[in-house]
Amino acid sequence: MIRAAILGATGYTAYELIKLLLRHPHVEIRCLTSRQEDSPHVSTVHPSLTGLLDLRLTQPDVQQVVDLSDIVFSCLPHAASAESVAEILAASDRIKMVDFSADYRLTDLAVYEHWYGVTHPDPQRVGVTPYGLGEWFADSIQEARLVANPGCYPTSAILAIGPLLKAGIASPQDIVIDSKSGVSGAGRSPKLTTLFPECNESFSAYGVGQHRHTPEIEQVLSTLAGENVDLIFTPHLVPMDRGILTTAYVRPKGSVTQEAVMAELRKAYEGSPFVQVVDHLPATKHVSGTNFCHLTARIVNQRIVLISCIDNLIKGASGAAVQNMNLMFGWDMTLGLL
Repeated sequence: MIRAAILGATGYTAYELIKLLLRHPHVEIRCLTSRQEDSPHVSTVHPSLTGLLDLRLTQPDVQQVVDLSDIVFSCLPHAASAESVAEILAASDRIKMVDFSADYRLTDLAVYEHWYGVTHPDPQRVGVTPYGLGEWFADSIQEARLVANPGCYPTSAILAIGPLLKAGIASPQDIVIDSKSGVSGAGRSPKLTTLFPECNESFSAYGVGQHRHTPEIEQVLSTLAGENVDLIFTPHLVPMDRGILTTAYVRPKGSVTQEAVMAELRKAYEGSPFVQVVDHLPATKHVSGTNFCHLTARIVNQRIVLISCIDNLIKGASGAAVQNMNLMFGWDMTLGLL
């Protein structure tokens, strides 16, 4: 058994992570941290965990985290996460970490500081930390002490578009990505736009041309394409708890059939247990509560239309983190996830 710690254990992704780790055959949760006063019991913060985990959320303490864990998951906000990561990795050369924030996803420090508006607290690890999308970067994840967990929107877009760019079937230019997410993607902290009277029975775009996941999608797709991509990414808020549906429009290079595109997707994910290329049009309920991505393609008016669905809290966050942990410790990728 290995011991796990979760930093910032009050949010939705931490809650989903706790549930996944509780059923993992090789992991014991030993430490949960939060800046909440009075060290509340985990069942007070997450009532559905009553009787399942007897731990209190303690104030962050680097030495305590190091003493109690072998793997640390940081569910802290950007910048704050990198500060903790740097301190913990400096305190121990045996600890492995998965970072949920955007702090290590981007390889260009200037791009990160432009989009996130902060000075990076741990710049020496920027550009050398593996991107934690196991379907594409498993080899580098397996050798890493620190892995950058992908964003939820990027996961849905990259899994759909990546194989066609890698195979040279799709043009890297004029890519349009249209994504819809459930309200849990905004986090657990109260915000005016996610209050029930504001978002229920409503459907809205946000962050048009300015969403922070844009450079992450561009970076990874450019890596897979072997050249810079040109794309527009537009996210939307849908009045449902969880799930992401992404519809991406790409131009084919030359003439291509729907059968050929589907065959390429199936070939790309032949050994990937969590990506299912389906003939039907996928829906968010088909993958809710799972680590699966459902993916399909259609040819419409000389465009390839790609549709992918994930659970934003599982495949888009906590499930991906467990998948990364499994790779880092040399276990089967599906442990605790099926």
